[in-house]
Amino acid sequence: MNTFIKIIVLFFVLFIGTCIIPQKASAQGGSVSFQVFYDELSPYGTWVYNPKYGYVWMPDVDPGFTPYATNGYWVYTDMGWTWVSNYSWGWAPFHYGRWYTDPYYGPMWVPDNEWGPGWVTWRRSANYYGWAPIGPGISLTVAYGNNYYVPYNQYTFISGAHMGRQNINNYYIDNSRNVTIINNSTVINNTRIDNRHHVKYNAGPDRHEIEKRAGRPITPVAVKESNKPGQKVSNNQLQIYRPKVQKTTTKGQRPAPSKVAIYKEVKQQPSQQQHQAQPPKQQQQHQAQPPKQQEQRQAQPPKQQQHQAQPPKQQQQTQPPKQQEQHQAQPPKQQQQQQHQTQPPKQQQQHQTQPPKQQQSQPKQTNPPQKGEKEKESHDTKPPKNIVG
Repeated sequence: MNTFIKIIVLFFVLFIGTCIIPQKASAQGGSVSFQVFYDELSPYGTWVYNPKYGYVWMPDVDPGFTPYATNGYWVYTDMGWTWVSNYSWGWAPFHYGRWYTDPYYGPMWVPDNEWGPGWVTWRRSANYYGWAPIGPGISLTVAYGNNYYVPYNQYTFISGAHMGRQNINNYYIDNSRNVTIINNSTVINNTRIDNRHHVKYNAGPDRHEIEKRAGRPITPVAVKESNKPGQKVSNNQLQIYRPKVQKTTTKGQRPAPSKVAIYKEVKQQPSQQQHQAQPPKQQQQHQAQPPKQQEQRQAQPPKQQQHQAQPPKQQQQTQPPKQQEQHQAQPPKQQQQQQHQTQPPKQQQQHQTQPPKQQQSQPKQTNPPQKGEKEKESHDTKPPKNIVG
């Protein structure tokens, strides 16, 4: 009886083992296709077909977005300096593939199947460290060669004392200084090989060098693979989704996004214009400028101000309809000031509407005064207080 029970228990254990072990191996050693990128990133941006690169992804982000600079930071892991993005979709575009800048749309991502801590070129100078995204189709050997060129404005520089901080965006160096820094910097070619994934990558600046410049120890963080899309840093671990990606499916089919936009159609969509400097917001800023800016645009040269002797409020108003309303509603003192303007019809109306005292103080003219006479009259009749303006 006891032998029979043992046989049943052994059979049950073997049965459970055969059910669990294959599933675990499939989860760890299995692979996915590019379809995981197309499906997971679609809610956060737009897929567009590019004749040169194929399907490229345009993220829905605010203007000024810069890959490997916006909403993230570098953390030192057992694979070197690894970019940790605060975007929920950051596990993919900052560790697979390459970024390039479209002249109309801004940053665009081209998927690829090699995982790395961050596909950037690294530089160092006496005081700064900098990095810039590697373009599509550029291997690591080419990226760190002598003939690879990256525009100056695509580099992000930071003081060595601030490397490793989570709020590094507060310490970025103004890119107007990039040319000077780059000319006094050298390439950091700290390449490593991931034998497990058969990938060659750049680990970035030396950790001990950063510790000396920062004056604080930097504890490496272990990279742990997650079984679902996402990334999270906790308990000195970076849990990140990093599956083995194939360019085709297991059946040999080429994956594709469920929805693809055409370049010309995307340009007509206002939501896609956020990757440029948005014209509506700029217009609102001009309309909402404080009065000082309006005064600067409408202010008259000093000679004209002395001749017209208009108070500041009158100088700011340049629209003819508003001026006509002011001529009708202004008190006597303002009417005296408006007599010095050059339009004869308005001057005649002002002489008729002035009080008796003002009419007596001005010479009677039956014909419109000549140009020389108007200038002489304006200087004789200006009130003393208005001359100072």
